[in-house]
Amino acid sequence: MPKMSESYTFHSDPGHGWLAVPIDEVTQLGLAISNYSYTDGATVYLEEDLDATAFLNAYEEVTGTRPFIGTMRYDSDAPCRSMTRWRNSTKKRGAYYE
Repeated sequence: MPKMSESYTFHSDPGHGWLAVPIDEVTQLGLAISNYSYTDGATVYLEEDLDATAFLNAYEEVTGTRPFIGTMRYDSDAPCRSMTRWRNSTKKRGAYYE
């Protein structure tokens, strides 16, 4: 079983939200992540509608529990909006970022 964190932070701005997850946890689960998610190279900010939901479902399947999720709210654009968009590929454990 992959080593998973017990808590994560959900970042939201007036238009959308993202769940911040260490990149290794995303790649360990082998999830296909949309390009609506962002990364800074160490963390993937999973888009709330599809990617975060897929991650949380996989997390529960692997661990048998749900993680604690804290919330960080922004009055304007969340900082992750200026980060690199996530890209899927067959390279580097199934995913990479540009």
